Amino acid sequence: MTATAVMTSHERSAAQAYLRLLSTVRAALDTPADRPGAPVSLEGVIAEADEALARAGLAGNEAELFALVGSLHTGGAPASGRPRR
Repeated sequence: MTATAVMTSHERSAAQAYLRLLSTVRAALDTPADRPGAPVSLEGVIAEADEALARAGLAGNEAELFALVGSLHTGGAPASGRPRR
């Protein structure tokens, strides 16, 4: 039997903050070496992600976080991890 899982608002915020961090890091790494542009500051997005993870009770629980992030992309329930509240 498969239970329908629903993300809490804190879990959704944590997953979205992680995706923003990932996007910012990718943008920094994708900048061509011959066109440095403005330096990318990661402090704000790292702090946002850390705070969101702590609020959701996901700090140090990468497997659960990645399941939540994956569910944002698929539009479904988290693939694994503890049952959702």
